[in-house]
Amino acid sequence: MSVSIPAELISQLRTANHLVVMTGAGVSAESGVPTFRDAQTGLWAKYEPTELATPQAFSRDPKLVWEWYVWRKGKVEGVLPNAGHHALVELQKLASKLTLITQNVDGLHQQAGSDSVIELHGSIMRAKCFEQNHIADEWPDDSQQQPPICKSCGSLMRPDVVWFNESLPAKSLQSAAEASRNCDVFFSIGTSSVVHPAAALAVSAAESGATLVEINPNTTPLTHQADYVLQGASGVILPAIVNCLKKQN
Repeated sequence: MSVSIPAELISQLRTANHLVVMTGAGVSAESGVPTFRDAQTGLWAKYEPTELATPQAFSRDPKLVWEWYVWRKGKVEGVLPNAGHHALVELQKLASKLTLITQNVDGLHQQAGSDSVIELHGSIMRAKCFEQNHIADEWPDDSQQQPPICKSCGSLMRPDVVWFNESLPAKSLQSAAEASRNCDVFFSIGTSSVVHPAAALAVSAAESGATLVEINPNTTPLTHQADYVLQGASGVILPAIVNCLKKQN
């Protein structure tokens, strides 16, 4: 598919000292990862995600919540990064500096080769304990105990993701906010721009003078604020941007 990328945008990317890219569920959906609500199928169709993804739900029925996340993790395993993920790896090589922020929990950016990814909502590929936040070296698989027990403190293990009614990791949010305030170009890719505080990062970047670029098949609350709106799949548009940048090298 042929995609037209504005020459002015390419010029700005060529001279930018710092790019920030924030990705959302739409990027992973292009790889076949179900969105949060679309994942409710089969035995889990009768549950609302918001009924399971809370500390209160885990305290009430830890086995149910753990088994749901084991099922969700299984849905992610075997899924491969798409062309958009790989294009971001290339863009990182071409840019003077690129900070990659993601709301996704599937680890596909790292699998594609991106490094130093700021995970605002954690990762479903990791587990931690409920009481002390001890991170497990690998996802625990103890068929005798569901959820497994933390080897460090004896509390129950849980996925290392941000649940409803929980704050985002302070260090990650601080790093993301600082990068957004100090970038030249901010990309909002595949995100609905309605989940806060992540949605505020693009606004903060724009208020600080950054060029705002939205890549999304759909209109969002951010669309009217963006300097460039590229409607379509990130797996098509991002490779086109990278190709334009390479042609001018």
